[in-house]
Amino acid sequence: MHSHVLKSMSRVLVLATVAFMPVGLAAQDSTKPAPKASAADSPSRWDIFVGYSYLAPKDTVDVLQPNGTTLPFSYKSANYGILGSGAYFFNKYVGAQVEVGAHDLWINSSSSNDGFLTTSGGLIARFPTGEITPFVHALVGGARIGGPDHNPYKWGVDLTAGGGLDYETPLFNHHLALRLFQADYEYMHADWGPVVDGGRANIKAARLSTGLVFHVGSIAPPPQLTVACSANPTSVFPGDPINLTATVGSQDPKLGVVYGWSGDGVSGTGATATVNTAALAPGTHTVKCDAKEGKPGKEGLKPWEVAVEGTTTFTVKEFEPPTISCSASPTTIKPGDSSTITASGMSPQNRPLTYTYSAAAGTVNGTGSTASFSSTGAPTGPVSITCNVADDKGHNASSTTTVTIEAPPPPPQPHTQALCPITFEKDKKRPTRVDNEAKACLDEVALDLQKQSDAKAVIVGESNSKEKTLPKHHRKNAKLQDFAGERAVNTKQYLVTEKGIDASRITVATGTADDQKVEDYLVPAGATFSSDVSGTTPLDESSVKPQVRKPLGEKPHHHKKHAEAK
Repeated sequence: MHSHVLKSMSRVLVLATVAFMPVGLAAQDSTKPAPKASAADSPSRWDIFVGYSYLAPKDTVDVLQPNGTTLPFSYKSANYGILGSGAYFFNKYVGAQVEVGAHDLWINSSSSNDGFLTTSGGLIARFPTGEITPFVHALVGGARIGGPDHNPYKWGVDLTAGGGLDYETPLFNHHLALRLFQADYEYMHADWGPVVDGGRANIKAARLSTGLVFHVGSIAPPPQLTVACSANPTSVFPGDPINLTATVGSQDPKLGVVYGWSGDGVSGTGATATVNTAALAPGTHTVKCDAKEGKPGKEGLKPWEVAVEGTTTFTVKEFEPPTISCSASPTTIKPGDSSTITASGMSPQNRPLTYTYSAAAGTVNGTGSTASFSSTGAPTGPVSITCNVADDKGHNASSTTTVTIEAPPPPPQPHTQALCPITFEKDKKRPTRVDNEAKACLDEVALDLQKQSDAKAVIVGESNSKEKTLPKHHRKNAKLQDFAGERAVNTKQYLVTEKGIDASRITVATGTADDQKVEDYLVPAGATFSSDVSGTTPLDESSVKPQVRKPLGEKPHHHKKHAEAK
């Protein structure tokens, strides 16, 4: 019976706490006209906390059993609990607190053998520091205690001391905080007497809680109303209009605001006003603005409803001479080309303007805001061009721009060109002979030399690894045949004898490639073959004689002599 009653009371506690949260926030809105910046700047008057709580009681009760024996029973931890509290603060730091807790009253848990309902009150001290608010409290009250072995619920003394840490959030206009933790030491006492299921409990418990804190009300007064006024534009000529704007800060949105203006030429009664500068003398002028908030007809009755007077300044200028900027497009041209000169003049008084131009070299023609610069006759390099402007009051201004006449680029450096290669792989019996298939390539080489009379050719002969070594079974005094050199001189011989190319225009060399071919290169005038092509060795033509191109049945004479030498 008692258990059901306590469970119902706990549910009512939770529902009541949740139900009164919106009421507390509504009360906060009705009593505080402007949002506070932080807990440190404007701490709350009321703090309402609700959250989860864990209780770890420590005590052993000697319980009298129906058979007359006495058995010890220890309290187990209460994992299911709720804790709620309300604190009213007398000032920024100290207040009074009421706290209600319920642990394992509505959960039949195998891990628990008890139940606790605590109500207490006392003092609380907080230390608001922006986003973090530490606190400590000391409470005294009563506890309705059950367990640990079928002991009926019994009221006893409850003493609590501890503290915690709140984190202030910007949610709900800084009215919501998170209780990161609350750690308390709690002493509870219950005496069931020397009866069956009786005993005496002196419980020393550790309690940990976390949850939400709702701030209601404010200790600090509403923020002071502020006003700032500005002029746009801030600098004008006589007769130009100026717009004034007053901006208030820390205004209660539920209250109206009235504005006031004063100053030379100022007219207006609302948040905006104007200045007539036609009759004002040149110089700096000051405008003052004020603001009051409150209900209609009752503005400014409270100190914070009257803003400190704001000021702004503007300048009435004397008529000024025109200004001008000068630009060229393009800024870099070739000799003989032209560039468009653009002058952008401005008169603060919108006076008619006249343009003229001059150039340090070349010619520039034009009378309007654009002109044309001709580089004809001007040397290469930068040329200064001057743009001039004058108004009808005799005021002048000038600006310069630069057009660079670039020198013609130098001709590109010629380089060696690779021409068609010739292969010597097909004729196994005459591997250095220039065959008919090679003639097509060499005809192109000859044509290139004829087109470029100042160019030369380099013929590079190649041989494979087999040709570069003596046969396994060779005579004692055998000499290695220079296949690469023979291919190069045979190719040159064809170009000289068959195509009529001057022999002095053709140079022969040998390469390092593992191949049976000749590579042909065209070396234009000014190009350096050794810089463009690496891995070649000039050939001494006196050591390698060209072959005479004969049918397959005839042997070249130098081959015959070479055989006799063997």
